[in-house]
Amino acid sequence: MLGAGLVASGLLLQRTAGPVQWDTLAAPVNLIILIGFVALIITSFLLRKRIYLFSWLGHYTAAVSALIWVVALTLVMGLVRQLPSHLPPADPLGLTRMLSFWPFVLVYIWLTVSLGLATLVRIAHFSAHQIPFVLNHLGLFIALVTATLGSADMHRLTMTVQMGKPEWRAVDEMQREYELPLAIELHNFSIKEYPPKLMLVNNTSGHLLPEQRPVHLLVEDSIATQGRLLDWHIRVLKSIDMAAAVYHADTLDYVEWHTPGATSSVQVEALREGSSEVRIGWVSCGSFMFPYQSLKLDSTVSLVMPVREPEAFLSDVTVYTEQGGRYDGKIAVNKPMRVEGWKIYQLSYDETKGRWSDVSVFELVRDPWLPYVYIGIWMMITGAVWMFVTAGRSNRLRKEEGQL
Repeated sequence: MLGAGLVASGLLLQRTAGPVQWDTLAAPVNLIILIGFVALIITSFLLRKRIYLFSWLGHYTAAVSALIWVVALTLVMGLVRQLPSHLPPADPLGLTRMLSFWPFVLVYIWLTVSLGLATLVRIAHFSAHQIPFVLNHLGLFIALVTATLGSADMHRLTMTVQMGKPEWRAVDEMQREYELPLAIELHNFSIKEYPPKLMLVNNTSGHLLPEQRPVHLLVEDSIATQGRLLDWHIRVLKSIDMAAAVYHADTLDYVEWHTPGATSSVQVEALREGSSEVRIGWVSCGSFMFPYQSLKLDSTVSLVMPVREPEAFLSDVTVYTEQGGRYDGKIAVNKPMRVEGWKIYQLSYDETKGRWSDVSVFELVRDPWLPYVYIGIWMMITGAVWMFVTAGRSNRLRKEEGQL
Protein backbone atom coordinates (compact mmCIF):
# COMPACT_ATOMS: atom_id res chain seq x y z
CA MET A 1 0.00 0.00 0.00
CA LEU A 2 2.85 2.38 0.78
CA GLY A 3 4.47 1.64 -2.57
CA ALA A 4 1.21 2.19 -4.41
CA GLY A 5 0.72 5.47 -2.58
CA LEU A 6 4.23 6.65 -3.50
CA VAL A 7 3.69 5.73 -7.15
CA ALA A 8 0.34 7.55 -7.21
CA SER A 9 1.91 10.62 -5.56
CA GLY A 10 4.78 10.46 -8.02
CA LEU A 11 2.42 10.37 -10.99
CA LEU A 12 0.62 13.41 -9.63
CA LEU A 13 3.93 15.26 -9.23
CA GLN A 14 4.96 14.18 -12.72
CA ARG A 15 1.79 15.70 -14.18
CA THR A 16 1.90 18.94 -12.18
CA ALA A 17 5.58 19.75 -11.61
CA GLY A 18 7.14 17.83 -14.50
CA PRO A 19 10.16 15.49 -14.33
CA VAL A 20 12.75 15.78 -11.59
CA GLN A 21 15.27 18.47 -12.58
CA TRP A 22 18.54 17.11 -11.22
CA ASP A 23 20.49 20.12 -12.48
CA THR A 24 18.81 22.29 -9.87
CA LEU A 25 20.39 20.19 -7.10
CA ALA A 26 23.96 21.33 -7.75
CA ALA A 27 26.09 22.48 -4.81
CA PRO A 28 25.31 23.82 -2.29
CA VAL A 29 21.70 22.61 -2.68
CA ASN A 30 22.70 18.93 -2.68
CA LEU A 31 24.79 19.43 0.47
CA ILE A 32 21.80 21.00 2.25
CA ILE A 33 19.56 18.13 1.10
CA LEU A 34 22.14 15.59 2.30
CA ILE A 35 22.33 17.16 5.77
CA GLY A 36 18.52 17.35 6.00
CA PHE A 37 18.08 13.78 4.75
CA VAL A 38 20.56 12.35 7.29
CA ALA A 39 18.95 14.46 10.06
CA LEU A 40 15.52 13.10 9.06
CA ILE A 41 16.73 9.50 9.27
CA ILE A 42 18.38 10.08 12.66
CA THR A 43 15.22 11.78 13.98
CA SER A 44 13.08 8.91 12.70
CA PHE A 45 15.41 6.47 14.43
CA LEU A 46 15.13 8.33 17.75
CA LEU A 47 11.31 8.44 17.47
CA ARG A 48 10.89 4.84 16.32
CA LYS A 49 9.50 3.69 19.68
CA ARG A 50 6.84 6.41 19.65
CA ILE A 51 5.81 6.35 16.00
CA TYR A 52 5.05 2.94 14.49
CA LEU A 53 5.80 4.04 10.90
CA PHE A 54 9.42 4.84 11.78
CA SER A 55 9.80 1.54 13.59
CA TRP A 56 8.35 -0.34 10.62
CA LEU A 57 10.57 1.45 8.09
CA GLY A 58 13.61 0.03 9.86
CA HIS A 59 12.23 -3.52 9.76
CA TYR A 60 13.11 -6.08 7.10
CA THR A 61 9.48 -6.21 5.91
CA ALA A 62 9.74 -2.57 4.80
CA ALA A 63 13.03 -3.32 3.04
CA VAL A 64 11.52 -6.30 1.19
CA SER A 65 8.48 -4.26 0.13
CA ALA A 66 10.68 -1.42 -1.10
CA LEU A 67 12.90 -3.87 -3.02
CA ILE A 68 9.86 -5.38 -4.76
CA TRP A 69 8.75 -1.95 -5.98
CA VAL A 70 12.31 -0.96 -6.95
CA VAL A 71 12.79 -4.16 -8.94
CA ALA A 72 9.43 -3.70 -10.69
CA LEU A 73 10.21 -0.11 -11.72
CA THR A 74 13.76 -1.04 -12.73
CA LEU A 75 12.34 -3.77 -14.98
CA VAL A 76 10.12 -1.14 -16.60
CA MET A 77 13.21 1.02 -17.17
CA GLY A 78 14.98 -1.94 -18.75
CA LEU A 79 12.07 -2.69 -21.08
CA VAL A 80 11.42 0.91 -22.18
CA ARG A 81 13.98 2.66 -24.34
CA GLN A 82 15.56 5.47 -22.31
CA LEU A 83 16.40 8.91 -23.70
CA PRO A 84 19.42 11.07 -22.81
CA SER A 85 18.98 13.34 -19.83
CA HIS A 86 18.94 16.54 -21.93
CA LEU A 87 15.91 15.39 -23.96
CA PRO A 88 12.29 15.57 -22.75
CA PRO A 89 10.36 12.30 -22.23
CA ALA A 90 8.89 10.83 -25.42
CA ASP A 91 5.79 9.46 -23.70
CA PRO A 92 2.99 11.12 -21.67
CA LEU A 93 3.94 9.39 -18.39
CA GLY A 94 7.69 9.96 -18.54
CA LEU A 95 8.76 6.31 -18.63
CA THR A 96 11.38 7.08 -21.30
CA ARG A 97 13.35 9.05 -18.69
CA MET A 98 13.00 6.88 -15.61
CA LEU A 99 15.84 8.53 -13.69
CA SER A 100 13.73 11.72 -13.67
CA PHE A 101 10.42 9.86 -13.17
CA TRP A 102 8.89 10.90 -9.84
CA PRO A 103 7.46 7.44 -8.86
CA PHE A 104 10.89 5.91 -9.50
CA VAL A 105 12.62 8.57 -7.39
CA LEU A 106 10.15 8.33 -4.48
CA VAL A 107 10.41 4.54 -4.31
CA TYR A 108 14.20 4.77 -4.25
CA ILE A 109 13.96 7.34 -1.42
CA TRP A 110 11.78 4.85 0.48
CA LEU A 111 14.41 2.14 -0.03
CA THR A 112 17.21 4.46 1.09
CA VAL A 113 15.33 5.54 4.24
CA SER A 114 14.69 1.90 5.17
CA LEU A 115 18.35 1.13 4.53
CA GLY A 116 19.52 3.98 6.75
CA LEU A 117 17.15 3.10 9.61
CA ALA A 118 18.07 -0.61 9.47
CA THR A 119 21.75 0.35 9.65
CA LEU A 120 21.19 2.62 12.67
CA VAL A 121 19.24 -0.15 14.44
CA ARG A 122 22.17 -2.54 14.01
CA ILE A 123 24.68 0.12 15.14
CA ALA A 124 22.58 0.77 18.27
CA HIS A 125 22.87 -2.93 19.15
CA PHE A 126 26.42 -3.24 17.88
CA SER A 127 28.50 -6.34 18.35
CA ALA A 128 31.40 -7.92 16.45
CA HIS A 129 29.20 -10.23 14.39
CA GLN A 130 27.20 -7.19 13.17
CA ILE A 131 30.22 -5.70 11.37
CA PRO A 132 29.55 -7.31 7.94
CA PHE A 133 25.90 -6.23 8.03
CA VAL A 134 26.79 -2.65 8.96
CA LEU A 135 29.52 -2.45 6.31
CA ASN A 136 27.21 -3.79 3.59
CA HIS A 137 24.22 -1.62 4.41
CA LEU A 138 26.10 1.55 5.30
CA GLY A 139 28.25 1.18 2.18
CA LEU A 140 25.17 0.78 -0.01
CA PHE A 141 23.55 3.78 1.67
CA ILE A 142 26.61 5.96 1.05
CA ALA A 143 26.94 4.81 -2.57
CA LEU A 144 23.26 5.41 -3.39
CA VAL A 145 22.99 8.82 -1.72
CA THR A 146 26.26 10.29 -2.98
CA ALA A 147 25.80 8.96 -6.52
CA THR A 148 22.30 10.47 -6.69
CA LEU A 149 23.01 13.86 -5.12
CA GLY A 150 26.42 14.14 -6.77
CA SER A 151 25.05 13.69 -10.29
CA ALA A 152 24.17 17.41 -10.40
CA ASP A 153 27.81 18.35 -9.79
CA MET A 154 29.19 16.02 -12.44
CA HIS A 155 30.49 17.73 -15.58
CA ARG A 156 30.87 15.81 -18.84
CA LEU A 157 32.18 18.14 -21.52
CA THR A 158 33.68 17.85 -24.99
CA MET A 159 36.71 19.86 -26.10
CA THR A 160 38.06 20.08 -29.65
CA VAL A 161 41.76 20.96 -29.75
CA GLN A 162 43.75 21.88 -32.85
CA MET A 163 47.45 21.09 -32.94
CA GLY A 164 49.60 23.93 -31.59
CA LYS A 165 46.63 25.98 -30.31
CA PRO A 166 45.88 25.73 -26.57
CA GLU A 167 42.15 25.40 -25.88
CA TRP A 168 40.27 26.04 -22.62
CA ARG A 169 36.67 26.10 -23.91
CA ALA A 170 34.40 23.07 -23.93
CA VAL A 171 30.75 22.33 -24.64
CA ASP A 172 28.19 20.07 -22.98
CA GLU A 173 25.61 17.82 -24.65
CA MET A 174 23.37 20.87 -25.17
CA GLN A 175 26.27 22.66 -26.94
CA ARG A 176 26.51 25.21 -24.15
CA GLU A 177 30.01 26.62 -23.92
CA TYR A 178 32.08 26.64 -20.71
CA GLU A 179 35.43 28.24 -19.92
CA LEU A 180 37.41 25.73 -17.87
CA PRO A 181 40.13 26.24 -15.24
CA LEU A 182 42.49 24.26 -17.47
CA ALA A 183 43.75 24.41 -21.05
CA ILE A 184 44.97 21.63 -23.34
CA GLU A 185 47.69 22.02 -25.97
CA LEU A 186 47.99 19.28 -28.60
CA HIS A 187 51.56 18.59 -29.74
CA ASN A 188 51.07 15.47 -31.82
CA PHE A 189 48.35 13.04 -32.87
CA SER A 190 49.14 9.52 -34.02
CA ILE A 191 46.92 6.70 -35.14
CA LYS A 192 47.45 3.01 -35.75
CA GLU A 193 45.20 1.51 -38.38
CA TYR A 194 44.16 -2.02 -39.18
CA PRO A 195 45.49 -3.44 -42.47
CA PRO A 196 43.53 -2.50 -45.61
CA LYS A 197 40.59 -4.63 -46.71
CA LEU A 198 39.48 -5.51 -50.21
CA MET A 199 35.76 -6.02 -50.76
CA LEU A 200 33.27 -6.38 -53.58
CA VAL A 201 30.54 -3.81 -54.20
CA ASN A 202 27.45 -3.84 -56.39
CA ASN A 203 27.88 -1.20 -59.10
CA THR A 204 24.18 -0.36 -59.15
CA SER A 205 23.13 -0.35 -55.49
CA GLY A 206 26.50 0.42 -53.92
CA HIS A 207 25.98 -2.37 -51.36
CA LEU A 208 28.85 -4.56 -50.26
CA LEU A 209 28.58 -8.21 -51.33
CA PRO A 210 27.10 -10.49 -50.21
CA GLU A 211 24.63 -7.97 -48.80
CA GLN A 212 23.71 -9.94 -45.67
CA ARG A 213 27.28 -10.85 -44.74
CA PRO A 214 29.96 -9.07 -46.81
CA VAL A 215 33.27 -10.88 -47.24
CA HIS A 216 36.68 -9.25 -47.31
CA LEU A 217 40.32 -9.97 -48.03
CA LEU A 218 42.87 -8.57 -45.57
CA VAL A 219 46.00 -7.08 -47.12
CA GLU A 220 48.91 -7.95 -44.84
CA ASP A 221 52.27 -6.28 -45.54
CA SER A 222 54.33 -9.17 -44.25
CA ILE A 223 52.84 -11.90 -46.45
CA ALA A 224 51.90 -12.32 -50.09
CA THR A 225 48.15 -11.72 -50.08
CA GLN A 226 45.79 -13.68 -52.23
CA GLY A 227 42.36 -15.18 -51.78
CA ARG A 228 38.85 -15.46 -53.09
CA LEU A 229 35.97 -12.99 -53.03
CA LEU A 230 32.87 -14.80 -54.28
CA ASP A 231 33.81 -16.14 -57.74
CA TRP A 232 36.89 -13.90 -58.14
CA HIS A 233 40.43 -14.93 -57.25
CA ILE A 234 42.33 -11.86 -56.00
CA ARG A 235 46.11 -11.57 -55.89
CA VAL A 236 47.93 -8.50 -54.59
CA LEU A 237 50.78 -7.53 -56.88
CA LYS A 238 51.98 -4.45 -55.01
CA SER A 239 51.01 -2.71 -51.78
CA ILE A 240 51.95 0.88 -50.81
CA ASP A 241 51.01 2.09 -47.34
CA MET A 242 51.74 5.77 -48.04
CA ALA A 243 51.16 6.60 -51.67
CA ALA A 244 50.22 9.40 -54.04
CA ALA A 245 48.16 9.05 -57.19
CA VAL A 246 49.94 9.90 -60.45
CA TYR A 247 47.68 10.48 -63.43
CA HIS A 248 49.03 9.90 -66.94
CA ALA A 249 47.26 10.41 -70.24
CA ASP A 250 45.25 7.20 -70.04
CA THR A 251 46.55 5.38 -66.96
CA LEU A 252 46.68 5.76 -63.22
CA ASP A 253 49.64 4.83 -61.08
CA TYR A 254 50.57 5.10 -57.40
CA VAL A 255 54.03 5.94 -56.03
CA GLU A 256 55.61 6.16 -52.57
CA TRP A 257 54.81 9.54 -50.98
CA HIS A 258 55.60 10.02 -47.28
CA THR A 259 53.77 13.31 -46.91
CA PRO A 260 50.53 14.34 -45.15
CA GLY A 261 47.62 13.32 -47.33
CA ALA A 262 49.18 10.06 -48.50
CA THR A 263 46.76 7.20 -49.03
CA SER A 264 46.91 3.39 -48.92
CA SER A 265 46.81 1.64 -52.29
CA VAL A 266 47.26 -1.85 -53.72
CA GLN A 267 47.72 -3.13 -57.24
CA VAL A 268 45.72 -6.32 -57.74
CA GLU A 269 45.09 -9.03 -60.27
CA ALA A 270 41.54 -10.40 -60.38
CA LEU A 271 40.74 -13.64 -62.20
CA ARG A 272 37.18 -14.88 -62.56
CA GLU A 273 36.76 -18.54 -61.64
CA GLY A 274 36.19 -20.81 -64.62
CA SER A 275 37.34 -18.28 -67.21
CA SER A 276 40.45 -16.55 -68.46
CA GLU A 277 39.01 -13.10 -67.77
CA VAL A 278 41.65 -11.08 -65.88
CA ARG A 279 41.50 -7.55 -64.47
CA ILE A 280 44.62 -5.70 -63.28
CA GLY A 281 44.53 -2.28 -61.65
CA TRP A 282 44.89 -0.12 -58.57
CA VAL A 283 42.51 0.09 -55.61
CA SER A 284 42.75 2.80 -52.97
CA CYS A 285 40.72 4.00 -49.99
CA GLY A 286 41.61 7.62 -50.77
CA SER A 287 42.36 10.47 -48.38
CA PHE A 288 41.50 14.14 -47.95
CA MET A 289 43.90 14.85 -50.85
CA PHE A 290 43.24 11.91 -53.19
CA PRO A 291 39.90 10.34 -54.21
CA TYR A 292 39.22 6.68 -53.63
CA GLN A 293 39.93 4.34 -56.52
CA SER A 294 37.98 1.19 -57.38
CA LEU A 295 38.63 -1.52 -59.96
CA LYS A 296 35.65 -2.44 -62.13
CA LEU A 297 35.61 -6.22 -62.55
CA ASP A 298 32.52 -6.47 -64.75
CA SER A 299 29.28 -4.63 -65.40
CA THR A 300 27.83 -5.50 -61.98
CA VAL A 301 30.76 -5.81 -59.55
CA SER A 302 33.75 -3.66 -58.58
CA LEU A 303 36.62 -4.21 -56.18
CA VAL A 304 37.00 -1.50 -53.52
CA MET A 305 39.05 -0.69 -50.43
CA PRO A 306 36.94 0.74 -47.56
CA VAL A 307 38.38 3.45 -45.34
CA ARG A 308 40.87 1.85 -42.98
CA GLU A 309 39.58 1.34 -39.46
CA PRO A 310 41.53 2.81 -36.52
CA GLU A 311 43.05 0.25 -34.16
CA ALA A 312 44.28 2.84 -31.65
CA PHE A 313 44.90 6.57 -31.58
CA LEU A 314 46.87 8.71 -29.16
CA SER A 315 47.41 12.39 -28.40
CA ASP A 316 50.58 13.93 -26.98
CA VAL A 317 49.42 16.92 -24.91
CA THR A 318 50.31 19.47 -22.27
CA VAL A 319 47.64 20.53 -19.77
CA TYR A 320 47.90 23.93 -18.08
CA THR A 321 45.88 24.85 -14.98
CA GLU A 322 44.86 28.14 -13.38
CA GLN A 323 47.08 27.36 -10.39
CA GLY A 324 50.11 27.42 -12.67
CA GLY A 325 50.44 23.67 -13.04
CA ARG A 326 51.83 22.08 -16.19
CA TYR A 327 51.25 18.42 -16.93
CA ASP A 328 52.71 16.60 -19.95
CA GLY A 329 51.24 13.29 -20.97
CA LYS A 330 49.72 11.03 -23.58
CA ILE A 331 46.00 10.36 -23.84
CA ALA A 332 44.69 7.23 -25.54
CA VAL A 333 41.34 5.49 -25.70
CA ASN A 334 40.53 3.98 -22.28
CA LYS A 335 43.74 5.55 -20.89
CA PRO A 336 42.66 8.95 -19.57
CA MET A 337 44.88 11.64 -18.10
CA ARG A 338 44.01 12.84 -14.58
CA VAL A 339 44.59 16.50 -13.75
CA GLU A 340 43.34 18.18 -10.55
CA GLY A 341 40.02 16.35 -10.33
CA TRP A 342 39.44 16.12 -14.09
CA LYS A 343 39.65 12.97 -16.21
CA ILE A 344 40.56 13.68 -19.83
CA TYR A 345 39.58 10.94 -22.31
CA GLN A 346 40.53 10.58 -25.98
CA LEU A 347 37.15 10.71 -27.72
CA SER A 348 37.67 11.30 -31.43
CA TYR A 349 39.62 13.13 -34.13
CA ASP A 350 39.14 14.67 -37.57
CA GLU A 351 37.89 11.58 -39.39
CA THR A 352 38.01 13.34 -42.76
CA LYS A 353 41.81 13.49 -42.47
CA GLY A 354 42.22 10.13 -40.75
CA ARG A 355 45.81 9.47 -39.68
CA TRP A 356 46.76 12.95 -40.83
CA SER A 357 44.35 14.60 -38.42
CA ASP A 358 45.64 17.75 -36.71
CA VAL A 359 42.64 17.82 -34.37
CA SER A 360 41.83 15.79 -31.27
CA VAL A 361 38.46 15.64 -29.54
CA PHE A 362 38.61 15.05 -25.78
CA GLU A 363 35.96 14.27 -23.21
CA LEU A 364 36.52 15.94 -19.85
CA VAL A 365 34.76 14.47 -16.82
CA ARG A 366 34.72 15.88 -13.30
CA ASP A 367 32.75 14.20 -10.52
CA PRO A 368 33.68 15.51 -7.05
CA TRP A 369 31.34 13.04 -5.34
CA LEU A 370 32.83 9.96 -7.03
CA PRO A 371 35.39 9.21 -4.25
CA TYR A 372 32.51 8.87 -1.76
CA VAL A 373 30.73 6.48 -4.10
CA TYR A 374 33.92 4.40 -4.24
CA ILE A 375 34.11 4.45 -0.44
CA GLY A 376 30.60 3.00 -0.27
CA ILE A 377 31.42 0.33 -2.85
CA TRP A 378 34.61 -0.71 -1.03
CA MET A 379 32.67 -0.91 2.23
CA MET A 380 30.21 -3.30 0.57
CA ILE A 381 33.05 -5.41 -0.83
CA THR A 382 34.75 -5.52 2.58
CA GLY A 383 31.49 -6.51 4.25
CA ALA A 384 30.88 -9.27 1.71
CA VAL A 385 34.39 -10.69 2.15
CA TRP A 386 34.09 -10.44 5.92
CA MET A 387 30.74 -12.24 5.81
CA PHE A 388 32.20 -15.00 3.64
CA VAL A 389 35.20 -15.51 5.94
CA THR A 390 33.22 -15.46 9.18
CA ALA A 391 30.55 -17.78 7.73
CA GLY A 392 33.22 -20.35 6.83
CA ARG A 393 34.78 -20.04 10.27
CA SER A 394 31.40 -20.48 11.98
CA ASN A 395 30.71 -23.62 9.94
CA ARG A 396 34.07 -25.11 10.95
CA LEU A 397 33.42 -24.37 14.65
CA ARG A 398 29.99 -26.00 14.50
CA LYS A 399 31.48 -29.09 12.86
CA GLU A 400 34.21 -29.30 15.52
CA GLU A 401 31.66 -28.91 18.33
CA GLY A 402 29.55 -31.67 16.76
CA GLN A 403 32.56 -34.02 16.64
CA LEU A 404 33.33 -33.33 20.29
